[in-house]
Amino acid sequence: MRLTIVGCSGSFPGPDSPASCYLLEAEGFRLLLDFGNGSLGALQRHIGLYDVDAICLSHLHADHCLDMCSYHVVRTYAPSGPLPRVPVHAPKDAPRRLGAAYGMDDEPGLETAFDFSALAPGTFSVGPFEVTAAQMNHPVETYGFRVTHGGHAVAYSADTGESAELVELAAGADVLLCEASFLDRPGNPEGLHMNGRQAAEHAARAGAGTLVLTHLVPWNDPEQILRDAGRGGFEGRVELARSGAVYDLR
Repeated sequence: MRLTIVGCSGSFPGPDSPASCYLLEAEGFRLLLDFGNGSLGALQRHIGLYDVDAICLSHLHADHCLDMCSYHVVRTYAPSGPLPRVPVHAPKDAPRRLGAAYGMDDEPGLETAFDFSALAPGTFSVGPFEVTAAQMNHPVETYGFRVTHGGHAVAYSADTGESAELVELAAGADVLLCEASFLDRPGNPEGLHMNGRQAAEHAARAGAGTLVLTHLVPWNDPEQILRDAGRGGFEGRVELARSGAVYDLR
């Protein structure tokens, strides 16, 4: 299983990365976790424009889903004609919300390009992958994901405040992609995002192998977030997410 970080910028695209988007590949199958604004362009550095086989959207904030609108154009108006619909696992209101963002009527909406399935906590198959979804601690309906294949696992926090469900989701994962939007300082709102120390604490409790700090908001100093993570008691490898980084799990 191969993980490629397409976009890791939090809340909005930054100068070095689009917003959230992660590519998982195994057995020739290509799964996207989130499709945030700006990520479609960067995705084409790694796979062909038409090569997405399935998509999981954690939630419906723009920095996690807005390039679905652009990808609808790709799938619908390809020079060779409309392409087969892509399976999309997303919160239940995704067809309406994304159609509104595009400016389409409710019918047929974006469902000409995408085959939507409503997410709920639990495990389901996507191509060769087993995907487990768990609800996270965020103001809107939000799911973290655990994706397994061939005895390896990648866990993704999506957006969340502190969460016992995330610890369970990430238990023993090879890689935990964990958001670290805040600096570790007083006054951060609860139930919204985490800082680097909290991300490391979750990785330690989960027994994850590698912690990749992601959803890095451009106005924060990433090196400070990395230093914050050093106070979280996690003894494994810790890295800052970087657009274009690749992790081969063998």
